[in-house]
Amino acid sequence: MLQVPFIRQNKDLVLERLTLKNFKELELVDQVLELDDKRKKLTLEYDETKAKANSLSKEIGKLMAQGQKEEAESRKSEVTSLNEKLHPINEQLAAAEKLLHDTLVKLPNLPSPLVPPGKTPEDNVEVRKGGEIPALYEGAVPHWDLAKKYDLIDFELGNKISGAGFPVYKNRGARLQRAMIQYFLNYNTSKGYTEFQVPHLVNEASGYGTGQLPDKEGQMYFVGEDELYLIPTAEVPLTNLFRDEILKDSELPVKLTGYTPCFRREAGSYGKDVRGLNRLHQFDKVEIVQVVHPEKSYEVLDEMVAHVEELVKALELPYRILRLCGGDMGFGSALTYDFEVYSTAQQRWLEVSSVSNFEAFQANRAKIRFKDGGGKPQLVHTLNGSSLALPRILACILENNQTAEGINIPKVLQPYFGADKIAL
Repeated sequence: MLQVPFIRQNKDLVLERLTLKNFKELELVDQVLELDDKRKKLTLEYDETKAKANSLSKEIGKLMAQGQKEEAESRKSEVTSLNEKLHPINEQLAAAEKLLHDTLVKLPNLPSPLVPPGKTPEDNVEVRKGGEIPALYEGAVPHWDLAKKYDLIDFELGNKISGAGFPVYKNRGARLQRAMIQYFLNYNTSKGYTEFQVPHLVNEASGYGTGQLPDKEGQMYFVGEDELYLIPTAEVPLTNLFRDEILKDSELPVKLTGYTPCFRREAGSYGKDVRGLNRLHQFDKVEIVQVVHPEKSYEVLDEMVAHVEELVKALELPYRILRLCGGDMGFGSALTYDFEVYSTAQQRWLEVSSVSNFEAFQANRAKIRFKDGGGKPQLVHTLNGSSLALPRILACILENNQTAEGINIPKVLQPYFGADKIAL
């Protein structure tokens, strides 16, 4: 969430950066400032009325002591009248504060000056690429055909149990999933991340804290009776571990990792984008999150990008890293790098990770702070990234490593999988 004083002092900059992010409701900026003016006016009116009532109350005691009963009774009448005014003013103030908050949370984070202009994924900037796109043998097929041929995933069974987008992994497919999760977690913890096992359902406050609500409410599964949301990513519970907390400067950075299933409604998805493992309603992902000193966040962002890059390299997959343009960025991000791996059988790039710096946006919503050297509470910066999302990684491992004799398993996964190949 943006901070009102910053918006007031930098209105032109805010409008310029929101335009870069292709945000259409720029009128909300003026609405925020008008509502803040109203809030200030009501606060002043309440404080002045309260102060006057308190002052008169003190006079009453003195007047009574001096035997001026009639004057004292007159002051009592004035105090009663002033106190009666306080309740409606307080109600108006509460309503103004709520409307201000509800309007403020609709504004996305401002993009960093490093964000390139653009409105669509075609405008994203390629930072670098690595690995080699393999030349497949003549009989190569997409991963959904490989999954059936080697009895790895049953899409029809998942459709029977739940619906489209809920695959059932089986046999060596399930084992390969487990191998990737274990490898990713081990790699992350070896780099100083602390592993957490977190709830898969969160309350509304957690969704607001990380910016999924109200922006992505339509994309989240909601359990109405309990008013809980299924998590779209482990970022939500991991970051909210520190909601309403004040950390010590010496505790920063905080580095967390966790594996969870993720749930996304993905409304409006269709066609080739949803074939096989390309886009699912439930999928597994390992996440990394850092809570850091504001002066360190862009240094940490580069570190996290390098961390994810090493994971992709270890899997021997062709990849590219993109810096997202303003129009393709997420609601809460100040700067995002996407990782894509090449699906050779589909002949297309598939996103497998986003690594983002949210600066103080999430911290302000979730009230995550630290005490600086002077003991004053300051907002932290938060960052997160996928390390990695499994479905498309699995799709590319299957497709890019297929041969006439079977599917080769990347060397780093072989100790976890227990074999070097999937064969008939």
